[in-house]
Amino acid sequence: MPIEMATRKAGDIMIPLDEYPHVDYRVTLRQAIEVIENGDIEIKGKKSLPRAILVFDENKNLLGIARRRDILRGLEPDFLKTMALSYRKKLFDIETDPNLVELSSGRLAKAIQVLAERPISEVMSPVVATLRNDDHLAKIIFIMLNRDQALLPVIKDRKVVGVVRSVDVFNEIARIVL
Repeated sequence: MPIEMATRKAGDIMIPLDEYPHVDYRVTLRQAIEVIENGDIEIKGKKSLPRAILVFDENKNLLGIARRRDILRGLEPDFLKTMALSYRKKLFDIETDPNLVELSSGRLAKAIQVLAERPISEVMSPVVATLRNDDHLAKIIFIMLNRDQALLPVIKDRKVVGVVRSVDVFNEIARIVL
């Protein structure tokens, strides 16, 4: 194992902030979806869509992280939330209703379109951990596993300068192991 790989730091493997999708806390869920959909990330020739976006205030202070699943939960209409779970499951069971008649009326689409105008700040999660630019790979792994986080903001001089994703850490480990 080359020593330089084992001593890599957050700043070495992070995606710089200007290359990672981030938004103002006032953007709508619709706008956040658009940012994610257009947020191709290319690292070492591999492209992927972000699984989360960073949310900042007007002073560029990090407020939170909005994962795709947070946005999807924010789009779930109230009329679905109030139904019994067994009935909700039946709505989406193709064997029960191959035409999904309950949803084909457009009620779901209309409700989602209304909810898509909510601000991202209503569905984002707080930042539970960050990395320093000079944190070692072992510390990054420890924090990701200990805090159950797949995306960690990287801080340098009290400012967010990038993010480290679990896939980036996995790729570093693969280089060491393989």
